[in-house]
Amino acid sequence: MDTTADSVIRLGPRTLDVSIPSAALGRGAPVRLILPSSFDTHPDRRYPVLYLLHGAHDDYTSWTRETDIEAFTEGRELIVAMPDAGPTGIPTVWRDGPDYETFQITEVPALLARQYRASGVRVVAGVSTGGYGAMAHAARHPGAFAAAASYSGILDTMAPGVPALMDAIVGRENLSPRSLWGNPLVNVLTWLDFNPRTRAEGLRGTPLYVSSGSGVVGGIGDWLPEALESALWPSAHAFTDTLAMLRIPVTTHYYAGGGHSWTYWKREFGASWPMLAGALGVPE
Repeated sequence: MDTTADSVIRLGPRTLDVSIPSAALGRGAPVRLILPSSFDTHPDRRYPVLYLLHGAHDDYTSWTRETDIEAFTEGRELIVAMPDAGPTGIPTVWRDGPDYETFQITEVPALLARQYRASGVRVVAGVSTGGYGAMAHAARHPGAFAAAASYSGILDTMAPGVPALMDAIVGRENLSPRSLWGNPLVNVLTWLDFNPRTRAEGLRGTPLYVSSGSGVVGGIGDWLPEALESALWPSAHAFTDTLAMLRIPVTTHYYAGGGHSWTYWKREFGASWPMLAGALGVPE
């Protein structure tokens, strides 16, 4: 059955909050949209979509709160979609809970195509756990995205220390750590199935951008985001090393220092924009 939006709240001339009734989540869930400048004056035109995924302990409003994405996309003739991924920002099929993967991969695009004239061209980018989502979605659904970018993402969920880190992210939201994919030892096949590094072959032919900082030394800000960035550094390298072994091209930016924060992610989005714009077919 076709789904239509439960509610639409207009926040500005181009920005909307849309509530989508989701069978995958068992509830209505929000997505923030930024529509093209020509949306109302060109009613027969269809538009490519830039999906921006939020990180842990944040929500779908983060990209408009932390960046100038509304002004940046003015006149570029694309739709920006910022879907909900829950409080952990891990957009996956939870073992004992919601299916954010289906929500983001199937339900949101279907509604955008039906109600907002989205074309079949889409790219995805994300920060932190949203960076995980960008690469996991593109790897698990080859061809669904014309390009994918990760900024400080969790790209090898089986790297040393990463399962414990993901358990901590889940636990901080008062959720059972095993509610994600189960025990990483007992349920190792599930963990591997949702691991971008394990599913890397699915990224062949997709333009990719990966950035991550070494953290701790030389960063901007307090020690905690820098320490978190350090913890993800080996995971990112393991992922891109696997891509290299498979001869799958990827643009990387590994930088000294750097915290797990928007100070760096805004810069990295700008650096990846030419790749994303090329895949979308819009001006840089």
